[in-house]
Amino acid sequence: MNADPYRPTDAATPLTLALSKGRIFDETLPLLAAAGVGVPEKPNASRKLILPTDNPALRLLIVRASDVPTYVQYGAADFGIAGHDVLYEHVAEHPGGLYQPIDLNIARCRLCVATPKGFDYQAAVRQGSRLRIATKYVRSAREHFAGKGVHVDIIKLYGSMELAPLVGLADAIVDLVSSGNTLRANRLVEVEEIRPVSARLIVNQAALKMRGAALQPYLDAFARASADMDGNGGGGPLISDRP
Repeated sequence: MNADPYRPTDAATPLTLALSKGRIFDETLPLLAAAGVGVPEKPNASRKLILPTDNPALRLLIVRASDVPTYVQYGAADFGIAGHDVLYEHVAEHPGGLYQPIDLNIARCRLCVATPKGFDYQAAVRQGSRLRIATKYVRSAREHFAGKGVHVDIIKLYGSMELAPLVGLADAIVDLVSSGNTLRANRLVEVEEIRPVSARLIVNQAALKMRGAALQPYLDAFARASADMDGNGGGGPLISDRP
C-alpha cells in the first residue's frame, strides 16, 4: 500500500485537521483560537465525525487517538494532533510520510511502569530476569526493558490496563500516567518513568509541499501559542519524520 497517496485538491477545498476526542481536543481549542478559528460544535455533543469550524477553509476530522497518524499519513487529513506515545508506536510500523514540526506542549503526561503495591520491582528487573508486561505501547515497553537486559513477555491490551496485575495476568504495566489517581484507586504504584509525553502537530508530507501556503499560518499560530503555554519559548519547529 502506498504510504502517501495524497491527492492534490484545489484551493477551495478546506484543509482537514485530524483530532481525537477528550483532552487533546479540549486543549487544542485555545491553539485554534490563537489561529482565529472557532469550533461551534463539540464532539461530545454531536454524532458528527467531520466538524465544521467558523473558518470555511478548515474542518475537523474526529477519530480515535491511535488512528490520527494513519489518517494524516495516508492523506485523509492534511495535518493532525497526536500524542508522542501514539506517534512513537506508529512510526515503528509505518516509517516516513509524516512530519512532526511542533511539540505543542499540551496533553502532558508521562509513560511509566507501574506495579502492585509491595511488588519488589528492583529485584524483578535484574539483568537476565523475565517479566510479563501488559501494555498497548509495545515498542516502548520492549525497548525500555531491553535496555535493562530484562526479557519481557508483552500482553497487548487496549484498555483497563490496571486490571492486569490485579488478576495475575501481568507483573507490571506500561501506561500513561497523569495524576496517578487511577493507579492509586487500583492499589498500583508508579515505579519508573520511561519518558514524558505531550501532543505534537503532525503534517502529511505531500500536503506540506502542495498546500504549504494554506498550512503555514496554522503552523505559525500553533507554534506561537504553544510557546506561550510552555512559558520558555518552547514549541518551536522540530521538522522530522521521527518521534
